[in-house]
Amino acid sequence: MTTQHRGDPGLHFWLTRSVAKVMGVSLSEEMAHDRLTAQEYATMVTACRECALVASCQGWLGDQKGFAKTPPPGCVNGDIMQNLARHH
Repeated sequence: MTTQHRGDPGLHFWLTRSVAKVMGVSLSEEMAHDRLTAQEYATMVTACRECALVASCQGWLGDQKGFAKTPPPGCVNGDIMQNLARHH
């Protein structure tokens, strides 16, 4: 049985929030407006922790100068991020 390596929870919490923020999404506000549950948020962070594209994501975040319409290429949370961004 193979165990999936999971990255640091704190790092991936902030990566998830940062990608959302660059896309104009506040995950806290999404939860307050019942568009995102706490379990969905936790699942997003866990998916990020299992992603192999961390360095690419960090580079993408570092390159952003304003808002982005799309998440980093290959983002495991890309679909949900884009769905949440549609509300803004």
